Amino acid sequence: MQSVFKQTEKFPGRWVLGACFTLLTFSSGLGFYGLAVYLQAFSSERQWSVSSISLATTLFFLVGGISGVWIAKFIAKHDVRIMVLGGACLATIALFSMRFVEHRWQLFAVYIFYALGWSASGMGPITTVVTRWFHVRRAGALAIASTGLSMGGIVVTPFIKWILDSQGIHNGSPWLALIWFCGTVPVTLFLLRAFPQPYGWLPDGARAEPGQVGDISGTPLNEAVKTKFFRAVASGYIFALGAQVGGALQLVKLVEGRTDRSTATLATIILSSMSIISRFVAGRIIPRVDMTKFTVGLAIVQGLSLASIALNESRIGLLLSIALFGVTIGNMVMMQSLLIAERFGVRDYPRIAARSGLISFSGTALGPLLLGWLYDVAGGYRSSYLAAAACSLIGALLFSLAGPASENDSKGDVISS
Repeated sequence: MQSVFKQTEKFPGRWVLGACFTLLTFSSGLGFYGLAVYLQAFSSERQWSVSSISLATTLFFLVGGISGVWIAKFIAKHDVRIMVLGGACLATIALFSMRFVEHRWQLFAVYIFYALGWSASGMGPITTVVTRWFHVRRAGALAIASTGLSMGGIVVTPFIKWILDSQGIHNGSPWLALIWFCGTVPVTLFLLRAFPQPYGWLPDGARAEPGQVGDISGTPLNEAVKTKFFRAVASGYIFALGAQVGGALQLVKLVEGRTDRSTATLATIILSSMSIISRFVAGRIIPRVDMTKFTVGLAIVQGLSLASIALNESRIGLLLSIALFGVTIGNMVMMQSLLIAERFGVRDYPRIAARSGLISFSGTALGPLLLGWLYDVAGGYRSSYLAAAACSLIGALLFSLAGPASENDSKGDVISS
């Protein structure tokens, strides 16, 4: 595969984009969407409360967010493949170790290591690679790469759910570890590359002259974090992602409780399928509209869909509500990367994105815990999903305060400390 990067006829960015797509497919299928499957499996097999397992999920996202800051510093100075390979191996070991979990504290320990591996080989490093290889076509490239997030929910998650349903956690975990390793390590070794310049290319496919580095412009981290835009977007994502992650990770249990297992599997497929379709549509729309207003609209639609899930008891009503929720799933995550890259450029992107992610991960971590606690208190998911809907609308309000994402339209928004 090295010849792919040495040849001179075609821009190898498509191979890198394919690698990013594949990595996010397995990261989401076994990670983000997989957490909902693990919650149901441990709840059923161990008879543990939803809130206690949700607390482990909260810890997972907190560790992932905090470690993201260090990961961003590392990949700013070193080959991103080192981090991704290390994370993939650590996540493999963590998934295998789930077979030994008999007590809650053991689940917490496994989730800590799993979160480190997931964060090191997931969204942060991968979106950094995409923003380095594509500037003008960034929105379309991120739409393609992040479609892997949804593909994981369609292809990988139903498969691992079938494994755990049929074999249980003890016998199924080694298979999950094998799937993760085979899905991430080979593609990282052969197709993932940090920058186009060493291979004679500039971002988007222009040829580089010998020794040409290319323009790596943007806002420094210390300036970016002082802007109204950064603070409003990071704060908005606390609520928007908290609602989204909490709603997505409790969805399998909600649907199984109101219908049956087959409908729960269908729900994950519909959620992911709508995410893929809507992301490709958004990839064409986003370059033509105000990105901040688009994100506000997404948060509002997400709030309405979560409220609809809360109130629907019928199979058809639930699936239609979940389809609407799916429209927002991938796009909300994609917009977080696009807003940061569009406003602050490539120069300090990994560190700015990691700082924003650290702030928003507090919502990502607390969302599942809030919904799980409300489920245990109320004895059902109606109040949980109505709370998630309210959080999403709060996120929309905060996004509306950010101002435009285009740097040319955002001069003078630095907040004096």
